[in-house]
Amino acid sequence: MEEVLPPQTMNSAGFEPTRIRQFTIFLENKVGRLQQLVRVFEEQETRIVALSIEESGDAALVRIICDSPDLGKEILTQHGFPFGETDILAVELPKRTRQPLIAICSAMLSAEINIHYAYPLLLRPHGPTLALYVDEPTLAAQIMIRKGFKLIGESDLRD
Repeated sequence: MEEVLPPQTMNSAGFEPTRIRQFTIFLENKVGRLQQLVRVFEEQETRIVALSIEESGDAALVRIICDSPDLGKEILTQHGFPFGETDILAVELPKRTRQPLIAICSAMLSAEINIHYAYPLLLRPHGPTLALYVDEPTLAAQIMIRKGFKLIGESDLRD
C-alpha cells in the first residue's frame, strides 16, 4: 500500500497528489512528425509545458507534460499516437541555494533513490522547475518536502 503524502504542492490547497503525469510518445524518425504531435496539442488549446526528446536511429521517445493531462491523453488516443503514461515529480529549484542541482541530487542520494532522467519545464510557475523520474516517487516526494523543496502539482501548470 502506498503511503499518503502531506499535501504540499504549490497551489493545491492540500488536496492534490505530489506527482505530475508525463506522456512518453513513440515517434518514427520522419521529417515533420514532431510538428504533427505539437500541432494536435496546440489545435486543442492544450499547452505542452515540458518536452524531452530521446532519439535512437529509426525512432524517438518524446516525453511531454501538458497543462491538462486528461485532455492530453484523449488527444494522443484520438490521433493514434502510441504512448505510455508515467508519474513524475516536478521540483522547483530553490532560490536560496547557490547550487540547487547538487541539493536535489544530495537529497535523493541520502535516501539511495536513483534519478533515471530529468529535464526542465518550459513553463515555470514560480521559477525554474525540474521534472524528475525516480525509483521511489513516494519516498522521493517525502524526502523533498522534508528537505524544504517545493513540489509542483498538475494544478500549478494551468493558467
